[in-house]
Amino acid sequence: MKELDTVVLNQDLPSQGLRSGDVGTIVLVHQGGEGYEVEFVALDGETIAVVSLEQSQVRPVARREIAHARPVPG
Repeated sequence: MKELDTVVLNQDLPSQGLRSGDVGTIVLVHQGGEGYEVEFVALDGETIAVVSLEQSQVRPVARREIAHARPVPG
């Protein structure tokens, strides 16, 4: 995966208000490609979180997936 790729979170991150299945964008690939900085944005454009994640915590968007909206506390 590379910068600006859309990715899907594989696990809940309650401290960030994020849930498995949330969609984000890679904004930085860590040295050696071992992890990513991923930005999660609400549909109104507000940044919810920018999180440093390991490769195992995100995956690429798969064929025939659909996004789902949900309210985020805060």
